[in-house]
Amino acid sequence: MSLFCRRSVEEYQVVSSVVSGPGGVGGRGGRGTDFKKKKKRQRFVAKNGRCNVQHGNVSGETGRYISDIFTTLVDLKWRWNLLIFILTYTVAWLVMAGFWWLIAYVRGDMDIARDADYTPCVANVYNFPSAFLFFIETEATIGYGHRYITERCPEGILLFLFQSLLGSIVDAFLVGCMFIKMSQPKKRAETLMFSESAVISMRDGRLCLMFRVGNLRNSHMVSAQIRCKLLRSRQTPEGEFLPLDQLELDVGFGTGADQLFLVSPLTICHVIDTNSPFYELSYRSMQTEQFEIVVILEGIVETTAAVAQA
Repeated sequence: MSLFCRRSVEEYQVVSSVVSGPGGVGGRGGRGTDFKKKKKRQRFVAKNGRCNVQHGNVSGETGRYISDIFTTLVDLKWRWNLLIFILTYTVAWLVMAGFWWLIAYVRGDMDIARDADYTPCVANVYNFPSAFLFFIETEATIGYGHRYITERCPEGILLFLFQSLLGSIVDAFLVGCMFIKMSQPKKRAETLMFSESAVISMRDGRLCLMFRVGNLRNSHMVSAQIRCKLLRSRQTPEGEFLPLDQLELDVGFGTGADQLFLVSPLTICHVIDTNSPFYELSYRSMQTEQFEIVVILEGIVETTAAVAQA
């Protein structure tokens, strides 16, 4: 959330872009009037939760992605997953059907002029379409009974064993990849809402940065926890420049207030005391200071037991 304020030094009204679009949870706290930013700033984390980071100079490290091919496939977009799924099965089917056709061709099973006592490797396989149908019947265990392998075909028996093992591996890999991709809790995070505005105002005699969070679904977020990260550039006493220094904002670690029972919208408070990075910021410096607050709400989805993060 990029913060900026209006009105007087004593009366802070901080508007943030911490979140989703219109329809956020709760109202605007504190006093003052919201206003639009005059200049759009470059964000480190977009409102939809996507990190605005592009990886460069990783062309020499592509082998690391291949070594973890399962995670790579899960991280791909749906259109590429479906394309790989279809192509893998199509190529595997055509190749295995070609092997069955090759065995039948080499053994002479396709010769129409053979005698009646001849026992083929696979009965009723006389061209590539029939070899393809035999492979599908074997792979899917359909078994119409018209095409079947005979005992006088040792190479066919070995191919059948290889086909069974390869089919089990391909099914487990691709179906498992699709199942994990469908069960990812990314969509659940869209029903975890943040208020449209954050405010700096007095509460219990202390100056606090406050915003609201809420859960749109009836199902609970188990062990819900909230964290806030302040992102800004700074220079160390040794002269080192840190362009994206991350600083944790205290939202109740000591008191347990960061552990949420999110059955209704809650107001999250960060007390601006001597330990707060905002303690020395004035009205003018807050208007010109370049920083961003990233709010992370995470918990376990009750229905799927998967960890969701918004």
